[in-house]
Amino acid sequence: MTTLLAVAVDLAAIALLTFGVYYPRHRRRDLVTAFLGINIGVLAVAIVLGSTTVGAGLGLGLFGVLSIIRLRSDEITQHEIAYYFAALGLGLIAGLGGELTATTGGLMLLIIAGLWIGDHPALFRRSRNQQLRLDVAYTDEEALRTHLETLLGGRVTSMVVRQVDLVNDSTLVDVRYTAPAAGRAPQEPGLRVARGVNAA
Repeated sequence: MTTLLAVAVDLAAIALLTFGVYYPRHRRRDLVTAFLGINIGVLAVAIVLGSTTVGAGLGLGLFGVLSIIRLRSDEITQHEIAYYFAALGLGLIAGLGGELTATTGGLMLLIIAGLWIGDHPALFRRSRNQQLRLDVAYTDEEALRTHLETLLGGRVTSMVVRQVDLVNDSTLVDVRYTAPAAGRAPQEPGLRVARGVNAA
């Protein structure tokens, strides 16, 4: 009966995390399947390990092995890695925790609450991160900063120049900036964006 209760609580927790927090915010269907499959699989293995003399050590080793396999198989963003580890953590807590107590239940709620707050759209909502390729080779960082702030319409908080091509006259820069309250300024002609990622 205790095991069934742990399974029920885990399923409720991963459903809340996946369908209540992750998917409404990011809309990536393939990771919904991954989170559910990993959580339920780890839960099942953890329950079996918990009922034998193998101990929790092997369970934690499994945690690491599964993480390496999944994270090397496809490129996912940092916030998706957090959800991935949360799904693993929920399964391990429910499966290896033995009797479901207020502590284990509280830890599971803490994981969900932490991601709900940390990934909330209102948190640092004006912070942005983009990797841009400009059609000018900038060797003066101050001139580059001024150009980026004019281009993006916000205050540059950090920038890392990845490449300056003097032959083809281009600059590849990773820039973090604060977007203006009214929205981003229009891009200037001649800008080639290599990759843009919102840092929510």
